[in-house]
Amino acid sequence: MRLLPLIARWRVPLGFLSAAVAFVLARPSSLSLTVGLLVAVPGELLRIWAAGHIEKGREITRSGPYRYVRHPLYLGSTLLGVGFGIAARSGIVLALTVSYLAVTLVAAMRSEEAVLDTKFAGAYAAYRAGLSEPVARPFSWARVVKNREYRAVVGLVAAFAVLALLQ
Repeated sequence: MRLLPLIARWRVPLGFLSAAVAFVLARPSSLSLTVGLLVAVPGELLRIWAAGHIEKGREITRSGPYRYVRHPLYLGSTLLGVGFGIAARSGIVLALTVSYLAVTLVAAMRSEEAVLDTKFAGAYAAYRAGLSEPVARPFSWARVVKNREYRAVVGLVAAFAVLALLQ
């Protein structure tokens, strides 16, 4: 199981490598870009919502989208990736993207859950089992910035700009 933390740690560099390959294989069209954006933008909006609630490493977040989904940031990332794959208009790119997401995000989730299980003994297991109560916490743009979600926004804009140039 030592492989999971390694994959989780290398997911960003692997993502850049996968993106480089994806751009070479992409054959976007106006339609594929539009449909891809219709999938990717809600993914980024979900990530922003989640980033506005999470206090990473300080608590088990149970407000905002965390009331409904254990890993809304990763669900948002999945929508971003699928949107990118659709926009690229290549079955190979879509398969590469889905494979990358499946391997790296599962590794990240399992690694993070193991840390949370240790750090918050019992409390995370209760959250995971749906036994903990949601917390009423307002969304905060300061948390979005603190969690550096602007990087994902920039990445989304840059990726679709490159795909648009490849048309």
